[in-house]
Amino acid sequence: MQESSQNKTTQLIKTLGNIIKKHREAQGKTIYKISAEAGLPKATWRELELGLKNFRFSTLWKIAEGLDIPLGELMNELKAELGDDFTLSGLD
Repeated sequence: MQESSQNKTTQLIKTLGNIIKKHREAQGKTIYKISAEAGLPKATWRELELGLKNFRFSTLWKIAEGLDIPLGELMNELKAELGDDFTLSGLD
């Protein structure tokens, strides 16, 4: 059960990273530029996009601000990508 939860967490993090990368690239910004605008270290932004680092809520907020996208919009995109049935709990 714990392995399944860990896999789902990984899926969540990677999917969110892909969404963030898509928005950054659509804006034509480099990781260097967007990380400076958002006030995050470049290495942190890169790790987040690659799905190598878990997000803290405050970091996610900074990312949304850096991308000039409402946080709710990012969450809606995440939900759409993962599907309505996605859950991190073991209660599927």
